[in-house]
Amino acid sequence: MKTAKPQEYAKAVKAASPPSPVAKDCILAFLTGGFICTIGQVLCNLYQNLGLKLPQARMAVSISLILISATLTALGWYDDLSKHAGAGMLVPITGFANSMVSPAMEFKSEGFITGLGAKLFTVAGPVLVFGVTASVVYGLIIFIFQI
Repeated sequence: MKTAKPQEYAKAVKAASPPSPVAKDCILAFLTGGFICTIGQVLCNLYQNLGLKLPQARMAVSISLILISATLTALGWYDDLSKHAGAGMLVPITGFANSMVSPAMEFKSEGFITGLGAKLFTVAGPVLVFGVTASVVYGLIIFIFQI
């Protein structure tokens, strides 16, 4: 087995890697992320017109975007959209919903409890644990220093 020098290896990797259209990817990410945020604003306005106050409308928008993202993931369409839209699909709430539902869909054949239910929290579990822990630490700091 021949060992390649770092320069030779870098040259081989560069030759084998396709060129990355950075400008196109950035524009698509900006447009897609902006479109998702625009959908969120339209939903917020709609919920306010239906009688919800702003805090409740914002909560309804979050729930709606999570539901839409989870549904698109379950149907297998989220990945197809992401291939074309790129990083714009990772707007935090939709990307998080996708990252929660994706592992669950892969293991749905193992059943609702051991497959779908258990895998649903492979990503959400650590996020929730660290989020709750951080909020408790923050609360203790505020309590101790009376900020």
